[in-house]
Amino acid sequence: MQAADIMTRNVITVSPDSEVREIASLLLEHGISAVPVVDAADKVLGIVSEGDLIRRVEDDKRKSWWLRLFVVNDPGEYVKSHGRRAHEIMTPDPLTIAEDTPLAQISRLLEKHHIKRVPVVKAGKLVGIVSRANLLQGFAVAGPEATASADDREIREAILKEIDENTGVLVDRINVIVSQGKVELWGLVESDEERMAVQVAAENAAGVKEVKNNLGYVPPGFGAA
Repeated sequence: MQAADIMTRNVITVSPDSEVREIASLLLEHGISAVPVVDAADKVLGIVSEGDLIRRVEDDKRKSWWLRLFVVNDPGEYVKSHGRRAHEIMTPDPLTIAEDTPLAQISRLLEKHHIKRVPVVKAGKLVGIVSRANLLQGFAVAGPEATASADDREIREAILKEIDENTGVLVDRINVIVSQGKVELWGLVESDEERMAVQVAAENAAGVKEVKNNLGYVPPGFGAA
């Protein structure tokens, strides 16, 4: 399996000028822990994570008045902790991968660089993102050596398109993994009706041999401002 077989395609992104308040609202609304920062051409410029936002608040709290007497001020750290826009607080030039990067290699990259997610790019443009959760979902299908054929990828695209266009379910909360015609559904839905709608969309896709529904439910208050 490769990045294209497990990645989230409907990526929530922000622009370099997006404000911190807006970014925090997006993370809460969509239940995600980071957003890529992209330019008008969808080139990845950086990533803003919930950790960046939390550190921004905590930096000042940790520094008592007497410690500040001995600290040498750093312009870069000042911008990170006081910046109000994405380009000021983001981690710039993040690691990226291609659609054909194998899962085992992605796993090693996340471990080596101590990161939780990696953007997927094609011809310099953002086309998806792979998180640790996506990686675990891929491994759960048939282990690290799981395979996905061209037919499997067509099945995956057809299911995601059907969910997005016809079920009313937020597809950015759903992941579909397909291996040898066997489909596993992952993510969060709002109700039993949504859970069944996603399952039906998968069962009706041409070439599907089996569907395993691992969908969970959105916790109360999820995404509330």
